[in-house]
Amino acid sequence: MDAGTAAILGAAIGALGGLGGGWLTVFGQGRHQRRQQAAERERWRNELRRDAYNTCIASMKRLSASWWKFSDQMWSENSTPEQWQSAFVEAHDAWTQFSAAVAAVAVAGPHRVVDAADQLRSAMYDLEKCGLHWYRAAQSQGHGRLDENSFRFRQAMNAKKAPDRAFQKAAREALGTEQP
Repeated sequence: MDAGTAAILGAAIGALGGLGGGWLTVFGQGRHQRRQQAAERERWRNELRRDAYNTCIASMKRLSASWWKFSDQMWSENSTPEQWQSAFVEAHDAWTQFSAAVAAVAVAGPHRVVDAADQLRSAMYDLEKCGLHWYRAAQSQGHGRLDENSFRFRQAMNAKKAPDRAFQKAAREALGTEQP
């Protein structure tokens, strides 16, 4: 092999090595970029979920507190129909916020948490109906100290506890905060 052929062969091998190295670099960078995008997407999804779950829990607590306030108004001997209405409207407004928060959970997912949120929503809707029936009965009776309505209300309050715990557990599992 003469020097010219060796030089051409060496240049060709160098060019192939450079192309191969360049291809490996581009491939490696692409893979790294895809991993980085996947990690960013996971962070974004977890933030979306955390916000939706926290909003749902906070709005459920506000809704419960509003209904307890309503119950206190109904049992107060000095309360007026205007106060009952005000407490009922406050609770109903809290229901609207809670319902919107459950819808946000439905978007954030995953299915297990959405199912748990639906169960919680159903339990809170039962509470909403009890409050509405109590309010209407008080309007027709002229007072809110109605044992049967109070009993159903307390049953609905107790019935929401298990779905509340189940939702929080499903949310922790979805966010990976269940483990230490």
